[in-house]
Amino acid sequence: MTSQLALLPLSIAPDHPAFAGHFPGHPIVPGVVLLDEALQCLATAEGLEIVSLNVGVAKFLLPVTPGMSVGLAFKQSVPGRYALEVWASDADATAAPRLAATATVSVSVQGPASADEARG
Repeated sequence: MTSQLALLPLSIAPDHPAFAGHFPGHPIVPGVVLLDEALQCLATAEGLEIVSLNVGVAKFLLPVTPGMSVGLAFKQSVPGRYALEVWASDADATAAPRLAATATVSVSVQGPASADEARG
């Protein structure tokens, strides 16, 4: 079982195009952007080529604003199923990170075993 305890940095550009409409004058990172960045980080960390996924449960607990430091912690419970935690702190990092979002995801990956199963 793979378990990642350290926070892996997520990169959300302060000028991300989603901020223009979410919300003008008081931008926050849309949940779908947080989840997308977390999945990209997970795929890179685990060396996965994700071909499909299912989000079981996603909870967004803290608004993430431009300039915040954001990181991902994850744990694999069974093959292909991950618990994700997104943590955020102010850019100056004077306070401890706070839990911003959680999600459980199931992923299907590209690889020799999945190709054999598809032919099966």
